[in-house]
Amino acid sequence: MTTEPLVSVITPVYNGEKYLADCIESVLAQTHQNFEYIIVNNCSTDRTLEIAKEYAIKDPRIRIHSNSALIDVIANHNLAFRLIAPTSKYCKIVSADDLIFPECLMRMLEVAEANPTVGIVGSYQISASAVRWQGFEYPKVVFCGKKLGRKILLGNEPGFGLGSPTSMLYRADLVRKSENFYPNSSPHADTSAGFNTLKDSDFGFVYAVLCYEKIHENTQSSKSAELNRYAPACLNDMIQYGPLYLTPEEQARQLKKILDGYHRFLAVNLLKSRGKEFWNYHITQLAELNYPIKTATLLKTLCKTLLNEALNPKQAFQKWRESFNHSALRSAEPSGDPIL
Repeated sequence: MTTEPLVSVITPVYNGEKYLADCIESVLAQTHQNFEYIIVNNCSTDRTLEIAKEYAIKDPRIRIHSNSALIDVIANHNLAFRLIAPTSKYCKIVSADDLIFPECLMRMLEVAEANPTVGIVGSYQISASAVRWQGFEYPKVVFCGKKLGRKILLGNEPGFGLGSPTSMLYRADLVRKSENFYPNSSPHADTSAGFNTLKDSDFGFVYAVLCYEKIHENTQSSKSAELNRYAPACLNDMIQYGPLYLTPEEQARQLKKILDGYHRFLAVNLLKSRGKEFWNYHITQLAELNYPIKTATLLKTLCKTLLNEALNPKQAFQKWRESFNHSALRSAEPSGDPIL
């Protein structure tokens, strides 16, 4: 018998044959060995299930659940959360196209075990060639959940956040508190889960790079950037969780800021060749959030934006250059199968 806490590691996956073996190998290479590993196959049509079974034969800690019908990304994650062992103390997602480094579980558990008020532990993460989730104040390890949620919602530090699913560890009792740990269907429901968790617990951070995120055109992050799924997700989080962390005046101010930015984004896209999928997505999202798109508002916003660009050509050129560099970087990224 071991006294080390049991960790439930979960990998929800769809058509992940290109990366799954490396992902599994990274989990099995952990220095903390007391874990179960649950792979949830979402009706993959490639060799995903076959690869998972090959590893399950070799290691009894691996359990495979294969869905009888295809479900959406977030539903598959919530299903995976519900499959964790009742005796596990912590839960760790490892996305099928990501890797965790050998000391990942051990280093995160050190923070969690030493600080019972911590509900989520994060770390640095390599994403393509960048190190993400910087901005935490070394050597401070534990951060007040309410203050951290407030800091993120106020949005004064672009790029600052809790992390991605692969860069975080959750206390299993918090995961079990609700039927769906990810509380909505947004592709960024992990952020919503963070706000939902931090209202009652603290956040711990490990000042080490403990995981690696592969970036390719079929990841959820790439698809989100293409459609700008971040805008409605951010608006929804401000509506739902703003009252928990902000004053009414602060929430109103932030809502206006998000909506203004959202409208500018949509107004500029009036000039681009956007198809039905793009417009149907944003029309539906804004209607569901009770902020329906008004054509007159977008046209007015577009006129203001164009006038501002004309009066500030240097600023306009800088934005164009940044957009060009971003597009060039994305075109150089390797393609891969969609990982759900």
